[in-house]
Amino acid sequence: MMATKSELTQQLGVVAGFDDPRVELEQYRTPPELAAHLVHTADLQGDIDGKTVLDLGCGTGMLALAAALRGPKAVVGVDLDLEPLSTAQQNERRIATKTAVSWIRGDATRLPLSTSESTTVLMNPPFGAQKGNKHADRAFLEETATVADVSYSIHNTGSADFVESFAADNGGTVTHAFAAEFDLSRTFPFHTEDSKVLDVELFRIEWE
Repeated sequence: MMATKSELTQQLGVVAGFDDPRVELEQYRTPPELAAHLVHTADLQGDIDGKTVLDLGCGTGMLALAAALRGPKAVVGVDLDLEPLSTAQQNERRIATKTAVSWIRGDATRLPLSTSESTTVLMNPPFGAQKGNKHADRAFLEETATVADVSYSIHNTGSADFVESFAADNGGTVTHAFAAEFDLSRTFPFHTEDSKVLDVELFRIEWE
């Protein structure tokens, strides 16, 4: 029996975040509530069970592990930074997923793998908020368009026009869009508040 969204959120509560987050990579722990919402929605759409799931820019594994708790055929987490991948492996042992996760060090915008299976991409790409990192999410979407049958991605609020236009130009169609909240804890020295709630948008895209 499928765990409820609240049960999935509770299971993901033990997933540790970044020990030494890198600002240039915009490394933030995806909130368990948001990850559970995204994966529960994907599962209800038939995009998790029996599928190959890729988490691009997986960090410490929140989205990959959420998917692995829902019975996919395979899960792969890809990240450029080795340290978060080590934490992701520890997180996998903490929550005892139904499906094992393959953790791969590599550039999520130039994937070091290919798949012929029905593939769902999950990702919380950089929003491009840091200087010199504008439109960072575009490169993630470009790679997603080459490997995914379906994708779910988290973007800063106000991204709908960009995401819909990009999808239309690259053989994709936005089928669902959801408003959500990203509970951001103090992570870097320039953060002035202990926590801040960001408005974000989640998009489901079907790719040709």
